[in-house]
Amino acid sequence: MSATVQRLSGHQPSLDPMIHLVADDMNQVNAAIVDRMQSQIPLIPELANHLIGSGGKRMRPMLTLASARLLQYDGERHYGLAAAVEFIHTATLLHDDVVDGSDLRRGKRTANIIWGNPASVLVGDFLFSRSFELMVESGSLSALKILSNASAVIAEGEVNQLTAARRVDLGEDRYLEIINAKTAALFAAACRIAAVVADRPEGEEAALDAYGRNLGIAFQLVDDAIDYTSDAGTMGKDAGDDFREGKMTLPVILAYARGSEEERQFWKDAVEGRRDSDADFARAIELVRSTHAADDTIARARHYGQRAIDAVAPFADGPAKDAMIEAVEFAVARVY
Repeated sequence: MSATVQRLSGHQPSLDPMIHLVADDMNQVNAAIVDRMQSQIPLIPELANHLIGSGGKRMRPMLTLASARLLQYDGERHYGLAAAVEFIHTATLLHDDVVDGSDLRRGKRTANIIWGNPASVLVGDFLFSRSFELMVESGSLSALKILSNASAVIAEGEVNQLTAARRVDLGEDRYLEIINAKTAALFAAACRIAAVVADRPEGEEAALDAYGRNLGIAFQLVDDAIDYTSDAGTMGKDAGDDFREGKMTLPVILAYARGSEEERQFWKDAVEGRRDSDADFARAIELVRSTHAADDTIARARHYGQRAIDAVAPFADGPAKDAMIEAVEFAVARVY
């Protein structure tokens, strides 16, 4: 076992090193975000700020800034791109909450509950449009290509997940395909665009893409495990959302595969929407625990986390590299 893996399992990491590393740069990004979410239609900034100003960590734009620091880039073109990354992320959250019928996001009522589904969808569209304005203004056709492709891939991943909902036969390969698209693609793009604006070799672009992609997969794996190991107070969303929406996340895929005939029938009924009470969710938690499905999901997250750390190994040591490594450790070890 490597020293890094031991670190992953041996202490409680945080995002603080990355937050401090990019604090000055983030002020520029935040200014761009506030400026570009304004509109003469009052509902647009009001609804957008409900989510953008709700205390999210803004991890994805921070990754753009940290990657630029890793490459010792001292320009300013990445500020607008980092803001574009955050707008893409926020737009997808607004749309996701409508699709999922979610009530809570980051511990607050979701925008669709307050303003309704049509307003949430349309403001999400507005933020997508703003993100493309920012991409064009960067002057980099390559960055535009990377982020626009990521936006398309995210949408494909969400549709793939939608068509896979309430299907107990969903396999691990398709599950990983879904999270690679709906979560990891934006992490990868957020990191890669720093190498583009810094005019670095393709090998460094690919390394940052691999770092972000593997970090994104690890992040989502942990999110899916948390749904069966935590509660609304610590998650910032309703406990059991994935369960009640019939999502075949990895903890469920593993628990189903390892269950008895009676337990597999329970999962089939639950995934197909016939078992969704609090008592049913409590039983689901117990089955995930007794089959070690959550533990093994976290173990998979550690694996992808290590791959992310390995991807930045060739870069020069320093505060940026250390912060990016600890961000991976945080993603794997976090408990909201």
